[in-house]
Amino acid sequence: MSNYNDIGIDSSLDWPRIRKLFIIGLIGGIMTFVGDWLLGYGVYDESLTGLEKKLSQYLILSDGTLFWSAFLGLIGISLEGLCYFGIYRLIASGSMKHAHIFRSGVFGYMLFAACGVHVPCLSTVFFYSHMMLASPENAYDLTIKFGLYFLLPALTLFLIFFLVMSAAQISAFAKGLTPYPKWCWIFSMPVGMGATMLLKFAGNHAVVNGLTAAWISIGNIWMFGGLLLTMKKAKGGHKHEI
Repeated sequence: MSNYNDIGIDSSLDWPRIRKLFIIGLIGGIMTFVGDWLLGYGVYDESLTGLEKKLSQYLILSDGTLFWSAFLGLIGISLEGLCYFGIYRLIASGSMKHAHIFRSGVFGYMLFAACGVHVPCLSTVFFYSHMMLASPENAYDLTIKFGLYFLLPALTLFLIFFLVMSAAQISAFAKGLTPYPKWCWIFSMPVGMGATMLLKFAGNHAVVNGLTAAWISIGNIWMFGGLLLTMKKAKGGHKHEI
């Protein structure tokens, strides 16, 4: 453990602390889910196509709804990012290399997910909604430009760090480099996110759109919830349950 920067953790796993981090992360995921649900619950205008069709469902949302969606996500995503260090601690117990890579992804997630992506997404929706009232003929084109300037750069960086973090986690679990059984790699965000997006095949329905809008938060709920439920299967984890 002395060969890498361990951020003050000791050489033995603190299972009660890891469990608390997972619980807080789960709460953060639920908060973000509520915010995403407020944004996504609704149906598209089937007479439109492409991104304009997607944006059409947001035109009926009030400014208050957009605020709460942004605020809940801001707090929830921040909590999720902090609690990824529980997973980092598990990986660090078996692989310094994987832990370093995973931690780099976590830092990027914390930097860009909430203030770089989630809140700007809501800002873009707010912009489009009010532009449709002020200048409907220019609303779509200006919203695209707004998104390219103020959302796309952070979104690109977020995706890079997210992929790095997820790849390191899945690899570490699948190779048995954590105290959990190897098959627990399934409790990772991409698995929960991918399963959620399969709901798109169900069609244009308010519930489906609400759930798929919350695909990342559902991925977090799947990950933290699964790791909590299987903690007793981790080597030594049952000895420290509280």
